[in-house]
Amino acid sequence: MKIKLNSETVMNTLKDGASKLTGARKRSFIARATLDYFDGSVRAAERALGWGRETIRKGLCEFKNGITCIDDYQARGNKKSEEKNPDLKKDICSIAELKTQADPSLKSNLIYTKITAKSVSEILQKEKGYAPGNIPSNNTIGNILNRLGYRLKRIQKTKPLKKIKEVDEIFENVNKANRESDENSESLRISIDSKAHLKIGEFSRNGKARDSESKQASDHDMQPSEKLIPFGVLNVVSGLLTIIFGTSNETSDFIVDCLELWWNENKNNYAHIRQLIINLDNGPQLASNRTQFIRRIVEFSSKTGLDVRLVYYPPYHSKYNPIERCWGILETHWNGELLNSISKAVGWAGSMTWKGIKPVVHLIEKTYETGISLTKKEIKPYLEKLTRSPTIPKWDVCVTGGSG
Repeated sequence: MKIKLNSETVMNTLKDGASKLTGARKRSFIARATLDYFDGSVRAAERALGWGRETIRKGLCEFKNGITCIDDYQARGNKKSEEKNPDLKKDICSIAELKTQADPSLKSNLIYTKITAKSVSEILQKEKGYAPGNIPSNNTIGNILNRLGYRLKRIQKTKPLKKIKEVDEIFENVNKANRESDENSESLRISIDSKAHLKIGEFSRNGKARDSESKQASDHDMQPSEKLIPFGVLNVVSGLLTIIFGTSNETSDFIVDCLELWWNENKNNYAHIRQLIINLDNGPQLASNRTQFIRRIVEFSSKTGLDVRLVYYPPYHSKYNPIERCWGILETHWNGELLNSISKAVGWAGSMTWKGIKPVVHLIEKTYETGISLTKKEIKPYLEKLTRSPTIPKWDVCVTGGSG
C-alpha cells in the first residue's frame, strides 16, 4: 500500500491538529486524515501517527454513515462514594444535621457544620455499625460533606451574651432526642419558630431585582402600614414546610393555633404517629415556664392524643434550630422585592422552595391579646401532666397525650 504521507512536517501537523480536538470533532479529523493520507488503512494510520485503532475505526464508521455518536462522559469513571452507597449519604446527613446551623445574618443560603470528617467517621463506626474497611477516608468524607452543602465553617453574629453551664448537656440531650425520634417510625420530629416581624410597605430589603429601572423605596421604614408575624413548622426529615403569617401579636395562643392548624391539615398523613418531638428555642412566648403556653400545649396533646416532647436548644444558640435555615432561604427569596401589601408578601413566601418543595402558606387574621397568664392554682392541673428532665428540667419537657 502506498502511503501518501511523505513529509515529517505534515505528520507533525496532523498530530498537533488531532491533539487540539476532542470527541466527535477529533474522530472526524482522524477519519479524514486516514482516508486522505493512508488510503483508509487503520493500521497504517495507527503506526505512523500513534492514534488509537478503535478511535480511528469509530471515526471512519461515523464519517461513512453520517451518524455521530454522543459521548456520555458523565457516565464514565468511578462513581462517587455517596452514589455507590445511598445509605452512606443518608447516615452522613443525619450526623451532620445534628451539628449544623444557619447563617445567623440570613444573608446566605449556605449551611455550616462544626463537626469534622474524622468525627463523622468515628460516629459511623460507633453508632451506625460501619466496619472500618467500609468507610471512606477522612478526606473523602470531607469532600462528601462539601458536596452535600455542609461547609466546615462557623458564623456568629456576636459571641453569645452568656453561656450557661448546661449548654453542652442541653446539646447532648437535643442530639439524643432527635436521633431517637428519627429512628422511631411512630415518632415525628418538627422544628418550629417565628421570624422577625415583617414590615409591610415601600421599604428596601437590601436585595437586587432584574428590572429595566431600579425600584424606588422609602428611605425610612419607621411607620409601616401593617406588619406580619411569620411562623414556621418544618417536618425536619421530609422537608415539608408550612409558613403561617399572623397579623396581630406573637403570643403563646398564636403559636399553638399555628401548631393546631398544621396538625389538622396533615394528621391524615400521620395516622401512625404517636409521639411529636418539637425542636424549639426558649423564646418568651414558648418557654417551658410560660403558663399560657404550657396550658395550650397540654390541651393540644389531649385533643390530638399525641405524646408531645418539647426539646429546647440552649439560650443564644437558636441558629442550630433547623427552621432557621428556611428563614434564610425566604429572606434571600423575597429580597429585592417591595413587599407593599400582605397578599404580595404571602404570595412571595408561597413561591419559594425548600429542598425542592414549595411551602404551604396560611394567613391568620385573628386578634391575639398579650399578657395572658395563669395563677398558681390555675396552672397546677396542667403542670401535673408534665414530666420534666431531672437534670435539665427547663429544656426537656414531656406531655402525655389523652384519649384523643
